[in-house]
Amino acid sequence: MTAAGRRGLAIIGGGKMGEALLSGLVRRGGPDGIVVCERSAERAQQLAERYGVGTVDLAGAAARARVLLLAVKPQDIDGLLRLVAEHVDTGHLVVSIAAGVPTARIEAALPEGVPVVRVMPNTPALVDEGMSVLSPGAHAGEAELDEAEALLAAVGRVQRVPEAQQDAATALSGSGPAYFFYLVEAMVDAGILLGLPRALAADLIVQTALGAAVMMRDSGEHPVQLREAVTSPGGTTIAAIRELERHGVRAALIAAIEAAHARSVELGVDKS
Repeated sequence: MTAAGRRGLAIIGGGKMGEALLSGLVRRGGPDGIVVCERSAERAQQLAERYGVGTVDLAGAAARARVLLLAVKPQDIDGLLRLVAEHVDTGHLVVSIAAGVPTARIEAALPEGVPVVRVMPNTPALVDEGMSVLSPGAHAGEAELDEAEALLAAVGRVQRVPEAQQDAATALSGSGPAYFFYLVEAMVDAGILLGLPRALAADLIVQTALGAAVMMRDSGEHPVQLREAVTSPGGTTIAAIRELERHGVRAALIAAIEAAHARSVELGVDKS
């Protein structure tokens, strides 16, 4: 098929993030125009049955789809790029969600002039509440950015950032859902310790987290203002906040995000 005849999207890699994006895209627009390329035949069949999409090999993906979404772990990106390079040309748009891997490293492995966009999505794409950040490579212009943004906007919000900020965004929003899950897990355990049934504790905390997130998004107020509004003098909340500060929770969270940033930078270094 000629470049002009290519349409749609090929998701290359059917892991958790690839499936998160696939499920959101199918939910929003149906399976037409989407194919999946997955090296595990069993996993490919599972995705095909679950979402109604076609499965192809790399050559078939490149022949049929204009946009190739590389949804593999950063440790696997170099091997995949060597295979992809045999099938792509400047009529493709390559979108990579491999954490930490810079566009220059991807471009160096592909034929000259292939446009590349680097994206860091997150798993809430599964429920159409994803947060994605994207950055263009050397050969990607506004048209390619618009195309990539439209793709990710189907499953949540999108921000364009300079590529120098990608590792920081990965540490915040890419890994961010895990921090919230970890916090909720600890709060549910506290509820159980205080005598609540697990299901009730989980329901209380999950709805509280949802409500707090919507307040932060929609109120226009700073998180400090929202926290202070809950914190009465001599009350229960200030007693809890004192303990969080005494145990260094704020400093620990900042250190954790710094560690995630450092790991993202490390993953971007080509060790071959």
